[in-house]
Amino acid sequence: MKTIFKILLTAVAVVLIANLLPGVQIQNFTNAILVAIVLGILRVTVKPILIFFTLPATIVTFGLFLLVINACIILLASYFVSGFAVAGFWTALLFSLLLSLFQSILFSLLKENKRKD
Repeated sequence: MKTIFKILLTAVAVVLIANLLPGVQIQNFTNAILVAIVLGILRVTVKPILIFFTLPATIVTFGLFLLVINACIILLASYFVSGFAVAGFWTALLFSLLLSLFQSILFSLLKENKRKD
């Protein structure tokens, strides 16, 4: 049940960010849910492989290269989901930063509600 809430909260964050950023387009909430699912799958499968192969660059840049990897994951998600479009690399980088910020805020609200019960 917690995973479904996280997917729905990520979808809400995707819709909010798509409305904020001019270079990001999402057709509807169903596509936002698909983006959330695809992002989760890509983060579990592709991201560790990319981190492994770019480990020297990540070490040299003190971890800042992970932002590039996150932007690549966003661009991959826009490739796989037809109703989701990102204008370019810099838009994907800003989208990934905002998505991380929104997710941390929304997921912390989910944790706080669980503690109160």
